[in-house]
Amino acid sequence: MGVHLDGSWNGSVSRLEMIEGPSGRRQRTEAERARIAAESLIPGMRVADVAPKHGTTRWQIYNWRNKLRSGHLMVPESLASLPMFAELMVESDTATVPPARALSEVEIVVGDVVIRASAGADEGQLTRAIRAARAAMS
Repeated sequence: MGVHLDGSWNGSVSRLEMIEGPSGRRQRTEAERARIAAESLIPGMRVADVAPKHGTTRWQIYNWRNKLRSGHLMVPESLASLPMFAELMVESDTATVPPARALSEVEIVVGDVVIRASAGADEGQLTRAIRAARAAMS
């Protein structure tokens, strides 16, 4: 809502006009907030770019990110199951690569918790283990 005052500078007002309209505030669902916060955590994404894209402020996104990390905001299952990719950076051509084992092992670090799983581990089990580790940290 806006206000328009029509009058002189001496403090008197001859006409007061109230302008009705949307307040500009948007109520977002938890899923929307979690999705926007998760998008801002993607490598290469900047909060300053994500905020205007979704019509929000950087500070709201930082707040949602903190809630996401502390477990007060959960990413929907449909989004959590999407594959994420990390950027691969090669430092030099002379880097030695250890020989690959027949059955490699996956190691995931969540805070102070290390989750190790075999190459054939079920994705659902890994997702539950990561969520449990995050919950244990809060």
